Amino acid sequence: MKTKLTELLDITYPIIQAPMFLVSNTAMVIEAMKGGIAGCIPALNYRTLDDLRASIQELKATKVNGGSFGYNLIVNKSNIKYKEQLRVLCEEGCDFIITSLGSPEETINQAHAVGIKVFCDVTDLKFAQKVEGLGADAAIAVNNQAGGHRGNMNPEELIKHLTDNISIPVISAGGVGCKADIDKMLSYGAAGVSVGSPFIASVEAGVTEEYKQACVDYGAEDIVMTERISGTPCTVINTPYVQKIGTKQTWLESVLNKNKKLKKWVKMIRFTIGMNAATKAATKVTYKTVWVAGPSIEYTKSILPTRDIIKKLTQ
Repeated sequence: MKTKLTELLDITYPIIQAPMFLVSNTAMVIEAMKGGIAGCIPALNYRTLDDLRASIQELKATKVNGGSFGYNLIVNKSNIKYKEQLRVLCEEGCDFIITSLGSPEETINQAHAVGIKVFCDVTDLKFAQKVEGLGADAAIAVNNQAGGHRGNMNPEELIKHLTDNISIPVISAGGVGCKADIDKMLSYGAAGVSVGSPFIASVEAGVTEEYKQACVDYGAEDIVMTERISGTPCTVINTPYVQKIGTKQTWLESVLNKNKKLKKWVKMIRFTIGMNAATKAATKVTYKTVWVAGPSIEYTKSILPTRDIIKKLTQ
């Protein structure tokens, strides 16, 4: 399974274990590297810069057996920690950074200066061409089957649209739950895939057993879009609690979001409230279950060690 992605990251299989808020941790990434794929963690999973720095050092120490690891940075104004997180990543070093929800220009410039590759989340050709022009090493094509913040185009359409019009590698994100799905994405022209939801129900994932079991019990038809977490449409499991609170922003939020001066602050407040709710649901036993996941949980039939999930994806 040699592709441009395996060459870029020196990995056996063209798979990135996608960064997932609250879910991803060093234990998962270590197992990912041992299994021949790359692992990635959201920098926002660490409350302090010292915690982030310690995680990098732990993963670097584990790399004696090879493997690649990276971190995801939210690069828009909603993440007030962004610049300091970028500084720590560049000081300590990692193999790659994935940027989301904003301009990656500063990240690309600083990361490249210290030899770190930068992959950028994109949902359309316009932004893909922009990040290519800024020097991105690859574009992560977030399609309409992705978990969390997803795109609007189906995988085949998006991959082919990008590969026909940009020269950097395209990594497909969304809609992968088994090896056949990976083969399909590669046949469309992708250099690799970013896989998240199947790893939620891993033994190593840093969330509650209830969250993991939900990924076993629910399927693709149970995934809905909600505006109640980050202010940007996000996919979640349609639990009774989600049904109760609804998936649309409130009337007041809708009105305030139309005010140019207040829009940024309203979104930041919604982001904070939503992330706190998701954190409680993912890390504590609570009836307020707001569990982020994508439709590829359809293939999740039991809670397994990360290494076994990798085998299901590659064999």
